Amino acid sequence: MNKTLQQTKYSVLDLAPILEGHTAADSFQDSLKLAKAVDQLGYHRYWLAEHHNMPGIASSATSVVIGYIAGGTSKLRVGSGGIMLPNHAPLVIAEQFGTLESMYPGRIDLGLGRAPGTDQITAHALRRNQRSDGSDFPEQLEELRDFFSTEPKRVRAIPGEGLSIPIWLLGSSGFSARLAGQLGLPFAFASHFAPDYLLPALQLYRDHFRPSDVLDKPYVMIGVNVIAADTTEKAKWLASSQEQAFLNIIRGKSGKLQPPVEQMDTVWNIHEQTLVEKMLTYSVSGDASIVKTKLQQFLNETEADEMIINTHVYDQTERIRSYEIVSSLFQP
Repeated sequence: MNKTLQQTKYSVLDLAPILEGHTAADSFQDSLKLAKAVDQLGYHRYWLAEHHNMPGIASSATSVVIGYIAGGTSKLRVGSGGIMLPNHAPLVIAEQFGTLESMYPGRIDLGLGRAPGTDQITAHALRRNQRSDGSDFPEQLEELRDFFSTEPKRVRAIPGEGLSIPIWLLGSSGFSARLAGQLGLPFAFASHFAPDYLLPALQLYRDHFRPSDVLDKPYVMIGVNVIAADTTEKAKWLASSQEQAFLNIIRGKSGKLQPPVEQMDTVWNIHEQTLVEKMLTYSVSGDASIVKTKLQQFLNETEADEMIINTHVYDQTERIRSYEIVSSLFQP
């Protein structure tokens, strides 16, 4: 029997967009306003992602922004979706998240990815050498988890040691899916921008899952782009900002989030439209009825335990309104 939306947890993925004509400072203020709103709407967690050298994303110092959001909210779990572990020494992440957990006990999540979250030149600037290419991610993960343990060791993460901070593995391929299953950790798939491998990765995770002290059965979260509005026409118009952002990815361009346009046909060609729409497979824009139908379809396909929702729109008021509409769909 298929699970319903009302039986599914729902969360927020905030890419901390910097809008055209605005600054990173504006982005952080908008994020806090959104977090305060969804805190009252019943959303389960609020995640921010590590990106670098991207003029349109403000969350590069992810741990700092997590602290800012956690400090301004009371019920939400706040965390990373994710920290790109190969960019960092595991000890540093253990100390940062140990600090966050000590400040906001029981509310911090540590989602981990192995991609750089940027281009190769910037990755080199972050990592200072070419050896940290993500291939040693399992060893880095083991080192990080060891810092949270109470086993005797010469180098200790203070704060961090002995704290119970949920660790998630994030991915857009089979590597992290298999590893998360083998370690008995929760798994989140980046279907909001990389939909192609979603279903095989979830199957791989479930097939390789081994019960652990963390989980006795698999736990899956999927990323979904949702733009809900009072009318479908308005939602489609708002969605043109997101479509422009994905178009820039295809064109190899970077920039701030653009205002909506009346006609995307004046912006992209047929080939580009096809590529963008493929990337947006796990996306929906429309009124409450359309969004509910599509989210239930995604849930039926994936049997996910949780959906983390990204709403990439230019207008902050409309962004909050979208999350209000979505929240009503998950309420019993």
